[in-house]
Amino acid sequence: MRRRGLTLIELLVVLAIVAILAALLIPVFVKAKRASQQSVCIQNLKQIGGAFALYMQDYDDIWPLGIDPADKFTPEIWDHEPQFRAKIPYLPLMHELLEPYLPTMAVWKCPADHGQDIDDVAFVRLPASPSSYATYGTSYYYRTELTVRSLQGTSLRDPASINVYFDGSGAWHTSEDILRHTDDLDTILKKLHKYRYNVLFADLHVKNLNRDQYQAAWDAEL
Repeated sequence: MRRRGLTLIELLVVLAIVAILAALLIPVFVKAKRASQQSVCIQNLKQIGGAFALYMQDYDDIWPLGIDPADKFTPEIWDHEPQFRAKIPYLPLMHELLEPYLPTMAVWKCPADHGQDIDDVAFVRLPASPSSYATYGTSYYYRTELTVRSLQGTSLRDPASINVYFDGSGAWHTSEDILRHTDDLDTILKKLHKYRYNVLFADLHVKNLNRDQYQAAWDAEL
């Protein structure tokens, strides 16, 4: 008996079904991947929090005398603190300072890190391609004010509300693009509205925040 092949109509129907299934499944896979990356990132920040705790046990509860890439490579953000700015060339990057307190330096790499162009905090150019980790050795950034003011962990007003370490870009755990120096103000505001950040707080808990919650942590009194 002669075998009949698929007709053009049948082939088109099959292709349409495959396309529909792909359209349904791809977002699910993307969401699952994003959730997995976020989980790893949160665990990284928890380990970094543990390193802070160990360091501060050794140094009278003082926040570490270290800086992040934004401090080192855009020191002009500290023009209002000239004494601290003068020290920046001589201070270690935080991920190097805390190395003895960590099992592996891999904890500084967020798996969702796909770089940045504009710093989400100071809004100055801080290009990092293909990732912040590949460029600077860390995906995470520090609320350096804690060090500038030589604060103690036990002296903070509300440790559970004060951000200590956080993602370099709020775009990484969303489908949004990073901030770019070519963006106009309206574009920047629209991106920021959708950004989310994994944040290590001063009481060492870690939480994923939207932009308003992230800003509230920055506004918390030390």
